[in-house]
Amino acid sequence: MTEDLNSMLEPGMVVRHPDAPDWGMGQVQSNVKGKVTVNFREMGKVVIDSSRVMLIPVFDT
Repeated sequence: MTEDLNSMLEPGMVVRHPDAPDWGMGQVQSNVKGKVTVNFREMGKVVIDSSRVMLIPVFDT
């Protein structure tokens, strides 16, 4: 189910990681075959397995 929700994420969208608020906001770099690459403000570039983590879209940055 989480994979279906993450599938709407597109490059340029801003997200947060639900289990790592200290990473800050991140910008989606790519979303390919269930792997979402996000560049987080405080953590840098991270590849997220969308079957394990549902990223939270941020609409008012």
